[in-house]
Amino acid sequence: MNTQAPHGRFHPADVLLAATLTFIGMVGTAPAGAEQPSAREPDLTAYILIVAAAGSIAAWRRFPLPVFIVTGAATCCYLLVGYPFGPILFPAALAVGGLAASWSLGRTAIAVAIDAAVLAVAMTFRFGRDPHSGLDILTGIIFAIALWFVAPMAVGTAWRIRSDSRARVREEQAKRVVSEERLRMAQEVHDGVGHGLSVIAMQAGVGLHVADRNPEKAKEILETIRQTSRDSLDGLRRELAMLRGEPSPRQPSLGLADVGTLVERVRAGGLEVRLDDAADGAAVSEETGFAAYRIVQEALTNVLRHAGSSSTAAVRLTHAGQDLLIEISDTGTGPPAGGPVEGTGIAGMRQRATSIGGKLEAAGTSGAGFRVRARLPLTAQTQGGSA
Repeated sequence: MNTQAPHGRFHPADVLLAATLTFIGMVGTAPAGAEQPSAREPDLTAYILIVAAAGSIAAWRRFPLPVFIVTGAATCCYLLVGYPFGPILFPAALAVGGLAASWSLGRTAIAVAIDAAVLAVAMTFRFGRDPHSGLDILTGIIFAIALWFVAPMAVGTAWRIRSDSRARVREEQAKRVVSEERLRMAQEVHDGVGHGLSVIAMQAGVGLHVADRNPEKAKEILETIRQTSRDSLDGLRRELAMLRGEPSPRQPSLGLADVGTLVERVRAGGLEVRLDDAADGAAVSEETGFAAYRIVQEALTNVLRHAGSSSTAAVRLTHAGQDLLIEISDTGTGPPAGGPVEGTGIAGMRQRATSIGGKLEAAGTSGAGFRVRARLPLTAQTQGGSA
């Protein structure tokens, strides 16, 4: 637990506490002695010990053990000389609590036991020589002092345990935030760069096929490859800059309005894609629009990778009530006999949907092929990331 004040400084609250204890000791010791006729009248030495014990409390966060030793020694000397029981016991108790708040219970118990033993010896010397003090009185005084120290030790230990628990919670929260950000970056790289590479691979294949017969078409494909690679590299640079903590220009958020451009890019790569945008004009939040774009992008990437060169795809966007409906289907070979294997792509699409309060299903169609269906709220219910 971090109970220390900033380096080179005392905590203002501790300084105020030490000043208050010093004041109480200075004005309260004499009245306390008036009620104890057998005690020695407080003199300059008594008040020096009081100031030493109370003043050291200002440093308990930075030096818990030295403060514990100073207050314990001052209290033992004070009581051994015969000065009256009084306010000097408060700093001693607080020093015990401060030690317990900084140390483990075992170490604190050993230190407090030694302190209590020294006090017991001091009390024995003080009252053992008094013929009017019986054994029961001496035992009662020692027992009372022990309880006086046990209580603050319990409070300090409880405070330390609670503070340690809070620190662990904060640490776990920080780790979770870092982990979530890393997963987000991994997903963005997978979706953005992965899609770009898939499109480039298909376009390159088409370009090689038509290079000799249709140079103009090959040139058009090469231009598309160049633009796709630039977009993918720009997205990769942004994510790497964020990972290094460097400032990077923010890309305008992708959304429903960009789905048409996405489909055209895939078409240029040689995959026949039909777009049915019946959600034109639907007012969606930035988070929903971004999630929709990424889901369509990843679904078409999977078609490029797995459906086969002769397959076609269809993208349909509609809205019903407060939901945006997305369907991407293809005429490819469909999933394996055991069902689709949910790799990073499907898992990422599902996570994007659920993160904003939607849901996603991915399964083979009744014939050959595969279909992804998503239902997203027009207004995201949970804040999600955007590009």
